[in-house]
Amino acid sequence: MAIAALAVAARKLGIAYPILFVIGGLVLGMIPGLPQVHLNPDLVFLIFLPPLIYPAALFTSWRDFRSNLRPITLLAIRLVLITTAAIALVTHKLLGLPWASAFVLGAIVSPPDAVAATAITQRLRVPHRLVAIIEGESLVNDATAFVIYKFAVAAVVAGTFSLALAGLEFLYAVAAGILAGIFVGWLAASVQQRLDDPPVQTTLSLMTPFAAYLTATQIGASGVLAVVTAGLYLGRRAPEIISSRTRFQIQPVWEMVVFILNGLIFILVGLQLPRILANLSGHSLWTLCWQAGVINLALILVRIVWIFRAEHFPFLRHKPTTPPPNWRHTAIVAWTGIRGVDSMAAAMALPLATNSNTPFPGRDLILFHTFTVILVTLVFQGLSLPFLIRCLGVVDDGANKKEELRARLAAVQAALSHLNQFKGKSDGRILLRLRTEFENRMHDLQFQATTDEQVPAAIKSPTYEQMLSEALLAERSMVLQLRNEQIISDSVLRRIQRDLDLAELRLNRR
Repeated sequence: MAIAALAVAARKLGIAYPILFVIGGLVLGMIPGLPQVHLNPDLVFLIFLPPLIYPAALFTSWRDFRSNLRPITLLAIRLVLITTAAIALVTHKLLGLPWASAFVLGAIVSPPDAVAATAITQRLRVPHRLVAIIEGESLVNDATAFVIYKFAVAAVVAGTFSLALAGLEFLYAVAAGILAGIFVGWLAASVQQRLDDPPVQTTLSLMTPFAAYLTATQIGASGVLAVVTAGLYLGRRAPEIISSRTRFQIQPVWEMVVFILNGLIFILVGLQLPRILANLSGHSLWTLCWQAGVINLALILVRIVWIFRAEHFPFLRHKPTTPPPNWRHTAIVAWTGIRGVDSMAAAMALPLATNSNTPFPGRDLILFHTFTVILVTLVFQGLSLPFLIRCLGVVDDGANKKEELRARLAAVQAALSHLNQFKGKSDGRILLRLRTEFENRMHDLQFQATTDEQVPAAIKSPTYEQMLSEALLAERSMVLQLRNEQIISDSVLRRIQRDLDLAELRLNRR
């Protein structure tokens, strides 16, 4: 109920729903009398991370990911390492955490979140390449951060750490994780292409991230990297092997899964806050708050300073010889270090005790400061990002619209060329009707190509869309009236409504 109410409020306010989820979780945690939640740390990663990371990879453009691989990898690997070390240093000095625990906190809060970044940037009109870099970074940085997290937690639990051994294990975890993801992705694609059963295929799609994660973890590899790799592989293959009616079902299912899990984890954390604060009763609230402020400031400044310093190098360029990037674009990338549900899941998955049966050092402090980092970055940076974009005057360059226009024209021309093969072989009236439909579409597309290239006009005019919308409404009213008068059955109504729904979705496509 809380998730639904917060989502409705977010839509009314015109903000991304993760922002209200984190605020709602905080408010719920302060309500007296609500039950305390105790989650098994061993299950948190398995339940939350694979289904949250996988769809972000599945619906990522492989072409955009590959063309921006250099900035993505430098942000997702080098910046994550630098941020982890910086936060570890700050928290060790500021909170007095042991070095291993400090690195655990650094690894948890170092990666920006794919879900949060996508939920916010998709609402804003910014150049497509910036969105591709931000979303690509959010995919890969989880793998980097969680490998560091794994070794840091192991050092806390076991009480020992070998840098040389950790380096070898890191390389193995990365390489084996990628191979595990490719194997699971190939296996899933091999099964999917032999099926044409939307419910079964949707079920298999839901199971794929868990298969990738468990396969990788069973061989000591990075489960997160395996999930990302499997998602990218299947995202590339899916348009070729999955039917349209299956695609029509899979994407809404994944949107719903991400929406519910994203809200659920913040609500559950909020319900745990009273216990966390009770365990921190030895620390004054004022001390915790100013310490949280210092950690958040360090986290934001490290990203801004590193990215602007790197502008003098070719880290954001397609090729080393291309000119430096626009400083306004660099500022947006620097300000989108928004942490989210992945960091919260990692904090909640911390073991309760070490191998010597002593409490995990600083666990409640880590949970508290993870929540404050998510709260500050989501609310402060998330809400201020649209204002920053407007102030900098950054607008969508229309690259995606131009690509879409060219592709639609090519597709219609291919269809018309194919129809020419039926001349003299079929009913001329049928052929004339089909050619008329496709030629009308091509004329609309050609008209759009002659308009302002920076802000392409809609293929159909607002008057056309309004008239068609009203005509569809009239159709709906008539079939409902026929059903109510018992002239047609409910099954007939549903079939007709589905066709009308598809027509309306096409009319209202964004």
